[in-house]
Amino acid sequence: MRKLYLPKPHSLHVTLRDVAKQSGVSIKTVSRVVNNQGEISEATRHRVQKAIKSLGYRPNILARSLVSRKSNTLAVVAWGLDYYGPSRTVAGVEQQSNELGYSLFLNLIPNPDDPNVASILDTLAARRVDGIVWAVPEVGRNREWIRPDWLEQLPPTVFLSMRPSPGLSVVAVDNRAGAAMVTQHLFDQGRRKIGLITGPLVWWEARERYEGWRETLLRAGLNPAPSLVVEGDWSAMSGDQGLRKLLAQQPDVDAVFACNDQMALGALGAAHHLGRRVPQDVALVGFDDTPESAYFWPPLTTVHQHVVDVGRVAVQVLHSHIQSPQPGKDNAKPSTTLLTPELVVRQSSLLTLQPSSQAVAVQ
Repeated sequence: MRKLYLPKPHSLHVTLRDVAKQSGVSIKTVSRVVNNQGEISEATRHRVQKAIKSLGYRPNILARSLVSRKSNTLAVVAWGLDYYGPSRTVAGVEQQSNELGYSLFLNLIPNPDDPNVASILDTLAARRVDGIVWAVPEVGRNREWIRPDWLEQLPPTVFLSMRPSPGLSVVAVDNRAGAAMVTQHLFDQGRRKIGLITGPLVWWEARERYEGWRETLLRAGLNPAPSLVVEGDWSAMSGDQGLRKLLAQQPDVDAVFACNDQMALGALGAAHHLGRRVPQDVALVGFDDTPESAYFWPPLTTVHQHVVDVGRVAVQVLHSHIQSPQPGKDNAKPSTTLLTPELVVRQSSLLTLQPSSQAVAVQ
């Protein structure tokens, strides 16, 4: 009797045919087991699965995509992976994509306010991706390309960090709510001259944080005067310069909301150099809750904004659009999801200093 040839176990070239021979069933039966389709006896299923494990069979994703007309690939168009927030958001995208069985195609752009959109979309069309996560923050006019005629040519797309817009699926942190939490906390601590070091106001997120600060002051009967506002660029250097300028404009400032932790770090350094005690003379709050913020001195009160969850939720929304047999119906309708942040209270905003390990999350 001629010896049956089988590939070496765990070869990269094991096929459905090899599994069928090993288990003594048809190729069609193996395909049904692999794809969890059709009525198959438990004994047959067990025999096929045993052969799959023995041979180390791996499904041919390319062949599957030719049949299903789906690539099982999501595109992520992103900027700023050297920054804490964007990098953690993309980590969330990767985690959720992996759990749902998608591969990722990552397209990084060098400048958020002037992406070469036509070139990017041509590349994604050539890749035949099933969906797109547009993880570039809204800056200046960088959303003007979004028009119905362009969107109709794209696979399902979810946008991050932009204003809610009819007909688009958007996932973002509720920046306005986070800034309101900060400002209310400082007011509750007895602060009445609450200054603001904003991010660049061409950014939607920076404008939302500005509005949260302004609206909360107005509700409290305080004046959000222009002399209480300095615009930074998210860097620690601009935080340092921002606090110096703020104190020159408004010397009696008794609290400062720096709109990210990097600027808060710079402001903290400037306060030390200027002899302003934090929090006794001036309270200080950041935004991001970077891992280092708990180790500033004093430890920094800040806003935890669940950036990993932004990425995970974006993929969940995108997956529902891809799986929907009727785009625009039910769970595939465009939607806006705003994730509520938390205020993490530490010593930089409290008049009574507490042990550095103590932090309180306020939602």
